[in-house]
Amino acid sequence: MDPIKEVCVESFHETIAALAAGATRIELCDYLDCGGTTPSYGTIKQVMENFDVPVMVMIRPRGGDFYYSKDEFEIMCHDIEVCKALHATGVVFGLLHTDHTIDVERTAQLVQLAQPMQVTFHKAIDETTDILKAVQQLAEIGIDRILTSGGKATAIEGSDMLLDMIKIAESRLKIIVCGKVTWENFDEISKLIPSSDYHGRRLVKF
Repeated sequence: MDPIKEVCVESFHETIAALAAGATRIELCDYLDCGGTTPSYGTIKQVMENFDVPVMVMIRPRGGDFYYSKDEFEIMCHDIEVCKALHATGVVFGLLHTDHTIDVERTAQLVQLAQPMQVTFHKAIDETTDILKAVQQLAEIGIDRILTSGGKATAIEGSDMLLDMIKIAESRLKIIVCGKVTWENFDEISKLIPSSDYHGRRLVKF
């Protein structure tokens, strides 16, 4: 079975282009220059109504760190409810404490709220103090996938950690390999780090 190529886009028109170029799953965002934030209601609705493809929607109220206030957390809850009403495939988020550990309690709350949608915990995991422990915690919470470059800037640099993460995850969740994974180096990276899922802005040529 061919691996899933998840492409992050920030508009309806980019979704069209990415799918035409071979993307098999979409991560729908806004403001990718700051790592991605939650796209508009209209954008999510238009994509869901026009494409028969898995769409994962970024749930992130702002750029910057992943330590969210009570108000920001409530915004994330409301955005998840919107995605559920629009029948998105799933949502993508990440919450940490200021000591760089997983915010297990609030992550679990969002996972429950998101059901029956799929949930990806994004690259916030790469900022944790113990990535392998974080994988275990997220598996216990019920996260479906983790988006990660193994704690490094690129997948190639984080390859050893990524292989350990994949081994720990086993059948409980999927590790989405990211970090400068492009259509040009995909064959090299997929051989170095065999996984079921890969992610990138330039994972397909569009």
